[in-house]
Amino acid sequence: MELAKPKLYTEEDYYSLPENIRAELIDGDLIYNQAAPSRKHQTILMELAGTIRNYIKAKAGSCHVYPAPFAVKLMKDRNTIVEPDISVICDEDKLTDRGCTGAPDWIIEIVSPGNSRHDYVLKLNLYNEAGVREYWIVDPTKESIWVYYFEESKFKAETYSFKDKIKVNIYDDLYVDFAGIDM
Repeated sequence: MELAKPKLYTEEDYYSLPENIRAELIDGDLIYNQAAPSRKHQTILMELAGTIRNYIKAKAGSCHVYPAPFAVKLMKDRNTIVEPDISVICDEDKLTDRGCTGAPDWIIEIVSPGNSRHDYVLKLNLYNEAGVREYWIVDPTKESIWVYYFEESKFKAETYSFKDKIKVNIYDDLYVDFAGIDM
């Protein structure tokens, strides 16, 4: 007896989902985001997105910051569309009416209790493979931030706490002061 093959979903399946359904498409598998983010999660998201946006505006920069939900098709040749908590895209040619096609320069994921493996393992590997330059995992429960800088000649992985001021590697003079976030 032959085992049934799992259905592989496509980009069109993803974009056909009702607007109130949040999901990600990873290598043809639809992964539903069922739990609403916590207040702490949303506070961190807004503070970080605001800090980044203010920095870009003050420098008259060409990068754009997008909070979730924002669709990112990481690689053209794979059925993978993610919705990072924060995406920073510096190449306007990657922006489409549907979101972003190609790797953002910087992605921040804020861990929810039910998806830590998703952010720490699955997305870490996806983002590295896709060419994301910098990836931050912010864990409100552990009050820690993992910073991965994937530039080939300067690869580094560091961990910080919510008491630290963290240098953003893709910019020369942007620091994020987690101690200044009122949670």
